[in-house]
Amino acid sequence: NLNFLTKKSYKSFDSLQSINASQIFDKKVVNYLNELSKAIFSDSRSKQYPDVTTFAFFCRRANITSIKKKYEDSSCTMIGHGIIFHIAPSNVPVNFAYSLVAGLLSGNINIVRVPSKNFDQVQIIADAINKIEKTNKEIANKVILVRYSNDNASITNKFSELCNVRLIWGGDNTINSIRKEPLQPRSFDVTFSDRYSICIINADEFVNELNPSSIAAGFYNDTYLFDQNACTSPHLIIWQGSKKNVKVSQQTFWSELHKLVKNRYKFQTIQAVDKITTFYNHSIAGNVIKNSNRNDNTLWRVTLNSLEKNIEKFRSNSGYFLEYQTSTLKNITPIINKKFQTMSYYGFNEDYLLNYIKNETPKGIDRIVPIGKTMDFSMIWDGYDLIETLSRKIEII
Repeated sequence: NLNFLTKKSYKSFDSLQSINASQIFDKKVVNYLNELSKAIFSDSRSKQYPDVTTFAFFCRRANITSIKKKYEDSSCTMIGHGIIFHIAPSNVPVNFAYSLVAGLLSGNINIVRVPSKNFDQVQIIADAINKIEKTNKEIANKVILVRYSNDNASITNKFSELCNVRLIWGGDNTINSIRKEPLQPRSFDVTFSDRYSICIINADEFVNELNPSSIAAGFYNDTYLFDQNACTSPHLIIWQGSKKNVKVSQQTFWSELHKLVKNRYKFQTIQAVDKITTFYNHSIAGNVIKNSNRNDNTLWRVTLNSLEKNIEKFRSNSGYFLEYQTSTLKNITPIINKKFQTMSYYGFNEDYLLNYIKNETPKGIDRIVPIGKTMDFSMIWDGYDLIETLSRKIEII
């Protein structure tokens, strides 16, 4: 019941404990990732999947070298903890690969459980890993991709016993279930649970946008590419500005987005059922819905009179958006809780956003990125610095 996606399989996983961890940003790892990038780009199938080519671009030597600069001033030597057991989410095909990169760059040996669904993107990356195995044997020994079903708890138990860090991506129920499997005394969990994301748009700036279709395209990539299921995908849209500018901006923005959806998005009937069910449940729960606006089932807009503190409970997917107009971002602070992850934006400068965070200190929001960049991976994720978290510091006095 255990399927290896990498060529190198192990008769005894206990042998992994004999492999030493390395320093962070080991040169051999950087070379390996650069070769992986080339192997992915050379695969004609990768052109069909923007998330795969984005990952390949991330692995380039130039990008990794840029990331490394942040850690060069450390007064301590940093090496990996040892074995990391990565449990990837089921709904984002390429997430497992970014988790693996974080594990490698932080100096670790990696057992990565990929999604049980047979995504093409997973296979493309696995094939590229296998392609460079012979010329990168030392690093290849630190990379194991496995696939198995959720009912094989004994496999999860075995990997949990072996690992020094267990990295869990998934919903709250998944995390709570996996946490029942014991770890070694000095091992620990790093969890990335289900999150909620929002988008803020400055309508006073958007009305002057000369290329609104490019902003809509970025928003499409943030949402529809993964059916709005990624934690980074916005569900609540906050419009800031005068009523006149908000009205004009909304008409332009949603019109441009709808054109893209009609041309690119494959819509399933069940998705319409999910949307109307969410709308009815929200309507019954409180008196906050002002109206709903939709040309067809591919794009639902639900306008709110006010914001509820449990607003994250009323989300759907596949193009279902809540909208709220405000004169200042201060008005959204009371609803932001620790479930909130990414805030994408348009028309706000860095100083404004920084002052908002410093002055309001919202309970949630770990990432603030421009529209179109929500899926971009960073070594700082959900408030964790992955390099520092997945390595240990050795102090010499």
